[in-house]
Amino acid sequence: MSEAAPTRASLLLRLRDQADAEAWSQFVEIYSPLIFRFARRCHLQESDAADLVQEVMFEVAKSIAKFDYDPKLGRFRSWLYRVAKRTMSRVQRKQSPEPRGVGDTESLRFLASVADDNNALEELWDQEYQRQLIHWAAAQIRNQFQEATWQAFWLTAVEEQASQVVADRLGLSVGSVYVAKSRVMKRISEKIREIDESH
Repeated sequence: MSEAAPTRASLLLRLRDQADAEAWSQFVEIYSPLIFRFARRCHLQESDAADLVQEVMFEVAKSIAKFDYDPKLGRFRSWLYRVAKRTMSRVQRKQSPEPRGVGDTESLRFLASVADDNNALEELWDQEYQRQLIHWAAAQIRNQFQEATWQAFWLTAVEEQASQVVADRLGLSVGSVYVAKSRVMKRISEKIREIDESH
């Protein structure tokens, strides 16, 4: 078993203790933005997406005791996706008699278009999941690097600027830009592995 799995398993076990504020704080920090962005990409209004985050967190708190973490049986992110999708459907059904916000025409049209294609919705979830892990890990390790190293990484990897342009801008050699990008990306990958079993 990889080193990541025990860390993930330990966080999930700690969540079963409703009084473990540190575990819940970490969980909310990592997963709330994911759920929010997923909801927004499903065309929910901002306030409805924020409400959905709270609903999903409530459902996780109710259900986490029944979740047995076994990477061989499935990934945690798949379980969280099912919770988010079920919660979104329940909220929409509850609001459908009086359509507003989460039940507005655009979000209903979007969800109807992907209802028959669960793969499309799950793919959207996986994209947001990967994006959130990278954002979270980058924020966690940001202070471990000098500004020039971080800028070399950010400008090339995130803003997709050419290495030569970045080197000229930062007063570095192209080789130094590659090394900086590689160092930061390696550290981000290590940080992600601490919380995600699939990396």
